[in-house]
Amino acid sequence: MSVVTDARKAVALLRKAVDQRRAVRDVKRRVAAQPHHPSRHYRVAVYFADGDVNMYQMRQWYKPLAKLAQTWPVVVLSRAVTGASALLADGALPVAFVPTVRQLEQFVADQDIRVVLYVNQNTRNFQMFRYGRRWHVFINHGESDKMYMTTNQFKAYDYAFVAGDAARERLSRVLWDYDLEARTIEIGRPQADHYSGATPYTPDERTVVLYAPTWEGDRPSAHYGSVRTHGEALVKALLQTGRHRVVYRPHPRSGVVDAEYGAANRRIIAALAEANDADPSAQHVYDDGPEVGWQLAAADVAVVDISAMVYDRLAADKPLLVTRPVDPEAVVDTHGYLSACEWLDAGLASHIVEQTDRVLADPEAVARLEQWVRHYFGDTSPGAATARFHAAVDHLMDEWNRWDRQDDEDHDGEEAELDA
Repeated sequence: MSVVTDARKAVALLRKAVDQRRAVRDVKRRVAAQPHHPSRHYRVAVYFADGDVNMYQMRQWYKPLAKLAQTWPVVVLSRAVTGASALLADGALPVAFVPTVRQLEQFVADQDIRVVLYVNQNTRNFQMFRYGRRWHVFINHGESDKMYMTTNQFKAYDYAFVAGDAARERLSRVLWDYDLEARTIEIGRPQADHYSGATPYTPDERTVVLYAPTWEGDRPSAHYGSVRTHGEALVKALLQTGRHRVVYRPHPRSGVVDAEYGAANRRIIAALAEANDADPSAQHVYDDGPEVGWQLAAADVAVVDISAMVYDRLAADKPLLVTRPVDPEAVVDTHGYLSACEWLDAGLASHIVEQTDRVLADPEAVARLEQWVRHYFGDTSPGAATARFHAAVDHLMDEWNRWDRQDDEDHDGEEAELDA
């Protein structure tokens, strides 16, 4: 039996190796078809060592980085073949495929990269940290109150761009001997300046409710998904009113662990289709597209699970309800926004109409939301976060010039002493 198992493993490994070589050849062919990277051109690099499974971490930065590139040319340094393939297919930013350290080194030597941005904590980030005389900056891939947001790995970077006061408070509670004032720069949520795009419906008098649940989770502490406990009841109630439009955006992993969770997800999708057949003017939306933006901007109210969607919606400065997990073992942060958010209990899911009307009309709820928005993101007026993001990069470029000039002066002084 073990011989058969070993043989199967060997075949699987061989197949994986063949697929990998084929993928590398394909990416190299596509890279060769791209415009050549001019020498000494790029000033900012985004280091991305992950594959396509984590492309969501890059995609949310596309628009802010494209805007930044109008001032400081930006390139993505891609280390994994599946990640490079996805980046090239998206075509949002210039991509350098540098799978080996030698290729990475050659590209860095040919460019004038002064700021390196990191969207995650991949262990291969350390292969980029070896290059001094440039700033290494953690920009993260979202704002939340997860443990990930207070990892001691923050100390590995020269700077971290953080959203606001909440992020600094979070770090101060956990990290020892970390100079928050010197090493963190608040930029808000520049992605929120790009919460736009054409809606797949014609806006009218209907109240638009975004329901964006996460998946069921793979352990009790992460049982945040609400499709089974809240979803069917709240969608049914909204579909019955004739004055609401539902935009349903489930997590793509819904049902991978719990088959019934997946079945409930499919029933909701079917219910939306049936409602549209019965009344085409309703234009309910099942949204499984790759981009998040218009949904957050267009919805009058959002109903979300404990996930990054809480904070993405918060950055839009619009009303939201957070589904309260039914599993008592689900871990809920006792600090920050979740300590005072507008909760939606499972027992109230069928009363979603009253709940959405309340958060839209209650002045106290609106005032509390505004306070939390400022605490997490600072000024959220259009363009404010983008301006802070650009100012942060400009500051680091000025600092780069200062240190480079100081190095030149020190070098000239050393040569003068030798001549003397």
